[in-house]
Amino acid sequence: MIVQLFKALFRAVLVAVLVALPALALPSASDDGPQIVVLISIIIALLVFLEYNSAYPSFVEFRYAPPINRLRFGALFLTVAVLSAVCADENTTSTIGAIAASLAGLIAGFLDIPFSPVRLIGLILPADAPATLVETLRIAAGFAYFVSLCIVGLFFLLVHVAGWPARHGAFNVWINLPLFDPTAGSDVVTRLRRHGLINLVLGFLLPFLLPAVAKAASGIVDPMILENEQTMIWVVSLWAILPASMMIRGIAMNRIAQMILQKRERAYAAAQAAGDGEAASENDEDSYQLV
Repeated sequence: MIVQLFKALFRAVLVAVLVALPALALPSASDDGPQIVVLISIIIALLVFLEYNSAYPSFVEFRYAPPINRLRFGALFLTVAVLSAVCADENTTSTIGAIAASLAGLIAGFLDIPFSPVRLIGLILPADAPATLVETLRIAAGFAYFVSLCIVGLFFLLVHVAGWPARHGAFNVWINLPLFDPTAGSDVVTRLRRHGLINLVLGFLLPFLLPAVAKAASGIVDPMILENEQTMIWVVSLWAILPASMMIRGIAMNRIAQMILQKRERAYAAAQAAGDGEAASENDEDSYQLV
């Protein structure tokens, strides 16, 4: 109980630091800006603390199947931290900011190719946008998209090389997917595969589609709000990391469907070997505890 309490508190502090990081690293346009950010970070940290201090999850998926959530959080934290350093370097020259800007600029140069998401997100700015804003957005988008590709590739290796989630023991569908009801609708394997495919397709397409949607909505939402550095950091970070999180979820759900199917096949084979056809039909609740 005490260990769980400290772990929940540690996670809450990390989330609060993440939310407040851009406001701490960059100057605010208003005097009330830092206070509002601190209030938001405290509220989000409280929600995280309550979630991880409870015995059973309510909305956070894969709580007992690391390292999915650690990859997601680490990618978002790294992206926000580096982009904050890049933007801070424009205001006050520092060694850390210069290194971050050089690294991010180098990565963005490799990914800024025709029809890439990095090139497309730069098109949401009007033609008369300042050159410095266009360059900063290009560097930020390039680095954020690179991080998103890295975490998807890393999780793919964890699944197909390291055997996630089997190396962490049994995988329980009920507690790791609290928003997914395995008993509702059609066969659970079919539904998991369908959800996985939807997440994979959306995760791949969103970095391309969101800039087009933003460009089409430029008459409603002024794209020059990206001149605010804190706004740009969060918009670019979420544009890259949320689709990557969806792709990770899609890979994970396909893996779980595969594990359920393998367990069924083992049960059928064992039943046939024993000469008992009725034993092949396992209890449905049992089939969601995977090894």
